[in-house]
Amino acid sequence: MFVIKKDISLKPYNTFGIDVKASYYARANTVEKILYAINFASYNKLPIFVLGGGSNILFTRNIEGVVINPAIQGVQLQTDDEQYYVFRVGAGVVWDKFVEFAAENNLGGIENLSHIPGLIGASPIQNIGAYGVEVKDTIVKVEAIEVSSRKLIEFNASECRFGYRDSIFKQELKGKVIITHVWFRLSRNPSFVLNYGNLAEEVEKLGEVTVQNVRKAVINIRKSKLPDPAELGNAGSFFKNPVVDADKYNALKSEHPDLNGFQVSESFYKIPAGWLIEKAGWKGKQVGRCGVHHKQALVLVNHGGATGTEILELSSSIQKSVKELFGIELEREVNVF
Repeated sequence: MFVIKKDISLKPYNTFGIDVKASYYARANTVEKILYAINFASYNKLPIFVLGGGSNILFTRNIEGVVINPAIQGVQLQTDDEQYYVFRVGAGVVWDKFVEFAAENNLGGIENLSHIPGLIGASPIQNIGAYGVEVKDTIVKVEAIEVSSRKLIEFNASECRFGYRDSIFKQELKGKVIITHVWFRLSRNPSFVLNYGNLAEEVEKLGEVTVQNVRKAVINIRKSKLPDPAELGNAGSFFKNPVVDADKYNALKSEHPDLNGFQVSESFYKIPAGWLIEKAGWKGKQVGRCGVHHKQALVLVNHGGATGTEILELSSSIQKSVKELFGIELEREVNVF
């Protein structure tokens, strides 16, 4: 029997550990149950809020409506040839479990995205990325439910309009579709991306360059820098790494020789937001019940009992400092509600 729960705390369902309530909460592990929850919301004239793993969200208020968790499971092989395997993966599958599955089978393409929290359904919305790789490069298509019509629809990769930590699902289709499955193309003969940060050095410590060793190296790096949400509430990287033109980057590099940017094109560079925040004096700083992590300035943390509003205000103060010091606007990566 499918039960829609009433007046549920969302504290266990967001990695910041913010204690807000939802009028209704539905964990729907089939397309039919998602449709039932949509119809329930429509019948009761309530808004719908889609919540996956809660790892990229900051709640600042109670959710007056029906929170739907698309918990569809399953990893199904669709096609394979000499170069690629294509899998159809349920939106509720834990992202890192799928990366682990790929590495165990020596299939490349997503190993740099190891140890990122969250579920499969969120990966195309955010176009998750790390260490020079973005998930868009492996996505074939996305299956979803159009909320207004209840129809099942599909988007090929180009229709997803992927950008840096962005997609059509985060823009004009926000709140209008619910992702049910994502199709991924993984390589049997992977080419590795190791030229980001100290990844190549970490892989070398492990020996041969393989999918599994790249995954291990990424996990080692992330664990050394990032707090475990189970121990200290956080949502990972809170801000996007800003992209600036070459003139701006060269001027900053001249003034700050320790700046290590990443060239994304002939004319533009990506600057580590964590470096900017650290230079602005925020690394390790605590403000009330929240603060900035002492190992990674890109991560804001809940030291216990902080509200979403408190964390949001901290992020605004950081943005203001960076703007005043460097003339650079930091954009939040975390979704704020």
